[in-house]
Amino acid sequence: MTTYRDRADAGLRLADKLTDLAGRPDVIVLGLVRGGVEVSRVIAERLGVPMDVLVVRKLGVPYAPEVAYGALGPGGVQVLNEMVADRISEADKAGVRQREQAELERREGLYRAGRPPLDLAGRTAVIVDDGLATGATARAAVQVARHLGAARIVVAVPVGSREAYEMLAAEADQVVILEAPPDFMAVGAYYEDFHEVSDDEVTETLKATA
Repeated sequence: MTTYRDRADAGLRLADKLTDLAGRPDVIVLGLVRGGVEVSRVIAERLGVPMDVLVVRKLGVPYAPEVAYGALGPGGVQVLNEMVADRISEADKAGVRQREQAELERREGLYRAGRPPLDLAGRTAVIVDDGLATGATARAAVQVARHLGAARIVVAVPVGSREAYEMLAAEADQVVILEAPPDFMAVGAYYEDFHEVSDDEVTETLKATA
């Protein structure tokens, strides 16, 4: 079992598998907040490309929140899985949407302070997280990036479940995953340091890369 020292170590190892993207003017690395931000910072530095954050909020089924019926993204983007969404009452959907929209706006306001709106039109978006458990958030991010005009989407993670990998392989143009163990445990089991990332850490990282 591969164990990463921390998220920066994971980023270094992941960057070695993405060298074909180095220095390309169309490439942007997008960290999923919060855990993917430090991983993406290291990758962007190694590849010599810009980084930003992609704030997405999964719309979870009220009685089974791990199941997504859609996602929200910046700029008013909303993606729905109609087959799942149609089974949920309008009142329940409105409650979930209101709660997740409020959190999205809070994070967007905090992380994008002084930064221009995210523009992915015609770009290669490299979506980075610190790991994939269910893969639902990364899948939502892929869908949001498509709606924001990304021409090509690469998902890059250090570790994840095989089920999540297979699901994302059907959504993204490319999935780069260093480890997909058959006996996958929680993402944190593959890190020596897997502390909870704070809003302050995210904003400091973004300031340093501005």
